[in-house]
Amino acid sequence: MTAEEQLAAGLRTLQLDLDRLRQNQLLEYTELLAKWNRVYNLTALRDPTQMVSHHLLDSLAVSRHVGQDRLLDVGTGAGLPGVPLAIARPQLEVTLLEPNQKRVAFLRQVVATLKLKNVVIIPERVEHAQVKTLFPAIISRAFSELADFVESAKRLLLPGGVIYAMKGTYPHEEIDRLPPQFRVREVVRLQVPMLDAERHLVIVERVE
Repeated sequence: MTAEEQLAAGLRTLQLDLDRLRQNQLLEYTELLAKWNRVYNLTALRDPTQMVSHHLLDSLAVSRHVGQDRLLDVGTGAGLPGVPLAIARPQLEVTLLEPNQKRVAFLRQVVATLKLKNVVIIPERVEHAQVKTLFPAIISRAFSELADFVESAKRLLLPGGVIYAMKGTYPHEEIDRLPPQFRVREVVRLQVPMLDAERHLVIVERVE
C-alpha cells in the first residue's frame, strides 16, 4: 500500500473528510520530514509510509476531540500533532512552541512550502514563552510527565481552558500526580488506523 493509499484509508477509518489538496499537503509534509531527517534527525522513523500511521494518523486521531478554534502545541518537535491538525482544519489557529533551532528551521520551511496561513511558530521553551493572548486549548504529544506538562503550560492557559495530553498506555500513576488545582475531565482511548499500539488522550481542566 502506498503512502497515499494508506492515508486515504486511515482518513476513512477516522471519518475525516479531507479534500485532495489537504491530503496532498499531509503527504508533502511527510516528504519534507523524510528529506530533512537525513541531515537533522528530526524523528526516529525513516520510512514515509510509517510516518503516515505513526505521525499523521496518530496526530489526526485527536482532531474530533479538540473543539476550540485556537490551539497551542507545546514541545511540537517536528510539528506533531500541530501541523497535521492545522492542515486538516484550516479554521484552527495553531501555535507551535519549539526551542530547538534545527526543528524551528524545519517548521518554518514546512509553513512556507505548504503555505499554512493558520500556523504560528514560537521558538521558545514553554517556561519562557511570551504570548499576546492566552490559549483555550493546549496540547502535547509525549512531551513529558503529565504533571510536569500541566505545571509548565498552565500560565499560558485561558481560564476555563483545556489541556490535552497525548499518551500511550493509560497513565494511571501520572494522573494520580496531577497538581490539586487540576483534574481529569476525560480519558479517551484512541483507535489509530494501522498502528498496533495503545493510544490515549487525557483531557485535563483547571478546578476553579
